[in-house]
Amino acid sequence: MARIKIDIPYTEIAAIRVRVRIGDINYGNHVGNDAFVAIIHEARLQWLQQNSFTEMEAGGTGLIMSDLAIEFKNESYYGEEIAIRIYCGDISKVSFDLYYQLTTERSEKNVLLARAKTGIVCFNYQIKKVSAVPTGLIKILKPA
Repeated sequence: MARIKIDIPYTEIAAIRVRVRIGDINYGNHVGNDAFVAIIHEARLQWLQQNSFTEMEAGGTGLIMSDLAIEFKNESYYGEEIAIRIYCGDISKVSFDLYYQLTTERSEKNVLLARAKTGIVCFNYQIKKVSAVPTGLIKILKPA
C-alpha cells in the first residue's frame, strides 16, 4: 500500500503555537488523529486572524477546505506545545494549498509530529459559488 508523503514548500508564511488540551487525548493516551485535524484548523484560523481575516471574510471571499492529507510521524501528549509552521503551495485562480509542519520539543530535541496539506477554495457564501482569490489574500500567501 502506498503511503502519503507530503513535501513541504520552502516559503513559510506563519508560525503558530498550540498547546495540547486534555480533550485532544485519546484512549492511547496521546493526541488522536481527529485532534491533529482540529489543531491544524486552529493554526489556520490564528494565521488568518493575525492578518485581520476570518474563514468567512478573507479579503472579500469566504474559504472552504476542499481536501486534507496528513502524514503522521510521532505521538504527541497532553500539555505539549506544538509548533505549527504554515507554508503556501500552489495558487490557482480560485484556490490555494496550505502546508503544515507540526513539531514539539522533547529533551532539547525537535520532534516532527506530522505534516499536512489542505486545499482551500475561495467561496462566495451569498451566491453559493466559487470566487477568485482576492489580491489581499494573495499578499499574505506570497509575502515579499
